[in-house]
Amino acid sequence: MRIAATADLHFSPPVWERVREKMEHARNEADVLVLAGDLTNYGKTSEMETLLNLLVRLRLPIVAVLGNHDYESGQEQELMRMMSAEGIKVLDGTGYERDGVGFAGTKGFIGGFGRGVLTAFGEREVKSLVQSAIDECLKLERALSQLRTEKRVVVLHYAPVASTVQGEAPEIFPYLGTSRLAEVADRHGANAIIHGHAHHGVNQGKTAGGIPVYNVALNLLLSRNPPTPYQIIEV
Repeated sequence: MRIAATADLHFSPPVWERVREKMEHARNEADVLVLAGDLTNYGKTSEMETLLNLLVRLRLPIVAVLGNHDYESGQEQELMRMMSAEGIKVLDGTGYERDGVGFAGTKGFIGGFGRGVLTAFGEREVKSLVQSAIDECLKLERALSQLRTEKRVVVLHYAPVASTVQGEAPEIFPYLGTSRLAEVADRHGANAIIHGHAHHGVNQGKTAGGIPVYNVALNLLLSRNPPTPYQIIEV
């Protein structure tokens, strides 16, 4: 399967016009389009309505997760309903199988990487934050456990490894993701992990278990030579 993967569209008409022509080529290059979160700027249904009108014209099966921007206005449930109504498979702790490939996805959360992972110690506010990260990991675990396919692709918004956030300011690394997510993927097995969120990060990395990780933030993909609004990933 050939996957066209992108993230962080932060939709506005000028942004889409910038990538529209190349996005329309995706149907000739890929079997599935994966959107790894931050489809909108402010998580408003009005933004999603316009974006959906454009996405359906691509005539590609679409798998997606939401990102932090999509939660900004508290309308995330309605956004997911709108996407599902247009045939988009929205993953939120759920799995989806297509043509022998399983997709497991969730938004993910912050928390840091490796020895710097935040632990549930001290104030209740810290414990609550850590629990939110753990809850997202449990959702990913549940999604992976639903899959019966040999080939598996994990779709996240937040980064699961530190290697793909290199290039961002080190001070914000803990806010870009958590390696707790990678631990789940390594335990259950996957052929690839796709994420966004780190706009100025690195395109490729690996988990400790060797799973390839792809940061497909739009800004990062457009900075490559040649620029492209999506990355083709074969599984």
